[in-house]
Amino acid sequence: MELIGWQSVPLWNALLLKFVFMMDGMKLQRICMLFFLFTSSVYVSGQELKNGTIDRKVLVQRHNFHVNNLDEQGPSQVGNGDFAYGFDITGMQTLHSRFSTMSNWSWHSERLPVGMSATDFKKTMINTNGRMVPYDLPNSDQALLTQWLQRNPHRFNLGRIGLWYKDENGEPLQQKHLFRADQYVDLWTSVVVSRFEIDGNPVIVTTVGDPNEDIIAFRIESSLVKEKRLGIFIEFPYASLEVFSNGSNYGKPDLHSTKLVSNKKGQVVFDRRLDSTKYQVVVNWTGNVEMKREKQHRYYIIGSDNNSLDYVVQFAPVGALPILPSYLAVKKRSERYWPTFWRSGGVMDFSGSKDPRWKELERRVVLSQYLTKLNTSGQYPAQETGLVNNSWYGRFHYEMILWHGAHFALWNRWSLLNKSLEVYQTNLAGAKERAKLQGYAGARYPKCTGPDGHEWPHPIHAFLIWQQPHPIFFANLDYRAHPTKATLNKWSDIISASADFLASYAVYDSVKKQYELAPPIVFVPENNDYYKDSSGAFELAYWRYGLKTAQQLIYNTNGKHDPFWEKIISSLEPIPVQDSLYVQWKNVSGMWNKFNYEHPALLGIYGLLPGDGIDSVIMKKTFHKVLAEWRFDTGWGWDFPMAAMSAARLGEPAAAIDMLLHGSPKNGFDIHGFVGGGNPYPYLPTNGSLLYAIALMVAGWDNDGRVSEPGFPKDGSWVIKWEGLKRAP
Repeated sequence: MELIGWQSVPLWNALLLKFVFMMDGMKLQRICMLFFLFTSSVYVSGQELKNGTIDRKVLVQRHNFHVNNLDEQGPSQVGNGDFAYGFDITGMQTLHSRFSTMSNWSWHSERLPVGMSATDFKKTMINTNGRMVPYDLPNSDQALLTQWLQRNPHRFNLGRIGLWYKDENGEPLQQKHLFRADQYVDLWTSVVVSRFEIDGNPVIVTTVGDPNEDIIAFRIESSLVKEKRLGIFIEFPYASLEVFSNGSNYGKPDLHSTKLVSNKKGQVVFDRRLDSTKYQVVVNWTGNVEMKREKQHRYYIIGSDNNSLDYVVQFAPVGALPILPSYLAVKKRSERYWPTFWRSGGVMDFSGSKDPRWKELERRVVLSQYLTKLNTSGQYPAQETGLVNNSWYGRFHYEMILWHGAHFALWNRWSLLNKSLEVYQTNLAGAKERAKLQGYAGARYPKCTGPDGHEWPHPIHAFLIWQQPHPIFFANLDYRAHPTKATLNKWSDIISASADFLASYAVYDSVKKQYELAPPIVFVPENNDYYKDSSGAFELAYWRYGLKTAQQLIYNTNGKHDPFWEKIISSLEPIPVQDSLYVQWKNVSGMWNKFNYEHPALLGIYGLLPGDGIDSVIMKKTFHKVLAEWRFDTGWGWDFPMAAMSAARLGEPAAAIDMLLHGSPKNGFDIHGFVGGGNPYPYLPTNGSLLYAIALMVAGWDNDGRVSEPGFPKDGSWVIKWEGLKRAP
């Protein structure tokens, strides 16, 4: 039986009043007491349900979608978190070479400039609080090496697989040949069926990805198959060296090689080499087909004994040749795995709500779960565009690890987060070396890097700091989910190294007798003067939160407090205030007309963070000032969930909903659930931050008064049923 929510209280009020008038001789005081206890228990129970109560299949499948636009900006995707295949309305990469096949192991580096090595790079010495500190900044005296470090390593597109067709004039398949196209994406099973006509001939393509391996499978059904007019092509590019790209360069055929190493009945194997990078591609098929080389790096496969043909393709680093599963086996794996995923962890159902926006908000939540599972749940933290295409050469941002992954903890899907958090351990030695070289204690993690943890020369990368408390944030989430000594021991070295850096980074002001965060420094919005400004609002709050949390976690580990950490906590300067409003950083000039753009990070001090030492009156005034003055059209996708969390903690749930559904182009979720609007497209921190914020708003946070669904209005417009979510710190 479902628990009765607070929305049902008015009905029960009426029933109980009727009961009161019917009872003869019972004292009114006793009746009132019983009434109070009953309605109170109904209210606090909210809509949290026993796991398994919500029909998750119905919930998920009401957001299945059809794609009809032949030139949709974003791809449909299948994959597993470490591998993804993005495709167009044909169910393959037929019409658009911009769609990619990417893996977390598909990294490439071009050759170094002649006679140089990466260790030859000379760092730039910058006066930092009275001492000279080396930073990774562009070096004009080493321009070629600087450029090489900026763009290597980079992620690359493993290959393009599309439909092969020639019309009566010998033209390949183009949009003009397609009619009545409809693609149906079933989120529950991650099976995609694309139906269309090619010059009047019906075609059905079913696309599915393996939930564990770098495998995609297709079934093509059409009379054109038996006529040997319809098949598939596979084409291999060189890696792109552009900062934003689909990871492909088809214009440099002589810089890479494609070698056919095995061609037997039903299977072909390609050996691929891009400079020192090697991998293999295996293609299996059913039926009597022929494969032909169309041009360098491009092959096509056509023919069958009937109107249906199955293909299975695997991408893998060089190794033993696998025995590929059949198309049906891959499809069955997907049909087993994805329902298991949807039935795991948290869920929320808005369908009982009266607010007409419920379905759009629920759609965003469901699609964001699908996309983050596909793109951000793998071995490494995700790049901002996931496995769709390349941004920043395909590398991941350490400050974005929080937005990409923290939601998995609140949605009780820790296993999808745990693998990528290993970068804190694997790159700990390098982070310690970086801190030591710069004269700090502990570990200083990079800003933007690949799996090797190496930074590339850039002033924002050199001076950004808000990623430094992240390891402590994650350690706390892990301990909340798994409160054991084993969890503490797993994180203790990382916690200590991170907190040691936070403490040693703070600079003592002997006049004010307090610690500040001094330049050179880049704050969250990345629009301050790196060499002059100090003490960002979010950074101060996060430093204090990070050190206090580290202190508690280490105390839980060994029963000891670090006196230096405690000194910094007690003496760190307060959040900067001007005219009774919090501002982005200390002594900022023109806060509300010059710097009211990019990230409104000052809202994060009481939203993402619990607001230690925050004045609630000043915070509420600041929130409304931001609503009135901020240029949200310049923002980024995670700004809106961050603002929603602040609104929720401030007791303004209606504003929280408004922010999640804000109409800025930077917060527009397209048919696939992707967000762009001038940011890198797609911009997946939007999806991750939405999931973190909505979990906080539904399940609540520490010290929220145990109000049910504290981030939603209590006027009956929103009815939330949910299961399996965790409270936020």
